[in-house]
Amino acid sequence: MSKIANKQKICEVLMEAAKTDKDIVALCSDSRGSASFTPFAEQYPEQFVETGIAEQNLVSISAGLAKCGKKPYAVSPACFLSTRSYEQCKIDAAYSNTNVKLIGISGGISYGALGMSHHSAQDIAAMAAIPNMRVYLPSDHLQTECLMKALLKDEKPAYIRVGRNAVDPVYEEGKVPFEMDKATVVTEGKDAVIVACGEMVKPAADAAKLLEAEGIRVTVLDMYCVKPLDKDAIVKAAKNAKLVVTAEEHSPFGGLGSMVSQVVGRECPKKVVNLSLPDAPVITGTSKEVFDYYGLNAQGIVKTVKENM
Repeated sequence: MSKIANKQKICEVLMEAAKTDKDIVALCSDSRGSASFTPFAEQYPEQFVETGIAEQNLVSISAGLAKCGKKPYAVSPACFLSTRSYEQCKIDAAYSNTNVKLIGISGGISYGALGMSHHSAQDIAAMAAIPNMRVYLPSDHLQTECLMKALLKDEKPAYIRVGRNAVDPVYEEGKVPFEMDKATVVTEGKDAVIVACGEMVKPAADAAKLLEAEGIRVTVLDMYCVKPLDKDAIVKAAKNAKLVVTAEEHSPFGGLGSMVSQVVGRECPKKVVNLSLPDAPVITGTSKEVFDYYGLNAQGIVKTVKENM
């Protein structure tokens, strides 16, 4: 199956919806090219707003449009959207409970060699800490399509983080077991549980296959809905397992690992190991090179499970 970037699928879904819904508005902060939103801007110029390099204005304008009955999708690099415009996300979007969908593109370490200034390793923690703000990290373009179609139907604020590059699909065309705000069970097993989000789901699924070949059967949970976190799915999978491992393209603090640890510690105490980026500026390289270096790949997940069983 072909690899498609999640950001491209977001644009495709919104372009299809905009054919009949003229209230849909896409906004970019000098990022339409990197966001794959040039086709939207060209086909629907009256439903597109370019703010320039002004992420704070991007969010505030989106909130204003939402209050006027529009359905804004603010698209900007995750590193800037989650930090430079944090107050606007907190007050204009979340506190005011406006129908603003914040699309953080090129999330995590997607920008590679551009370094810490362009990496977003804190956005899950930051956005999840805001009341009324939901946080989603879809794993492939098929799940992204399902998520975006679901978000088109509600009027609540949300932050959606996707990577920069095309990713290998986790699911099959027409066979995506999607339920809004519910984790997807990718594989099932009782020896260990791997909870992953975003681009870490595919390595987790690949790790499960490698472990099964060695007689270790694991449950893989695609926790695309980081907030609201599907606590029931975590408890159900973890209660009979020997170990829980989390995998995320994020700082070790305040992200998926921290959230899962809280649930497991309270509901069914057992060992939880968090695989994440380090609490330091990451090495320079492509996403794959960085993931490989820090063990955020199938082999690294396998190693972690076997060492902690």
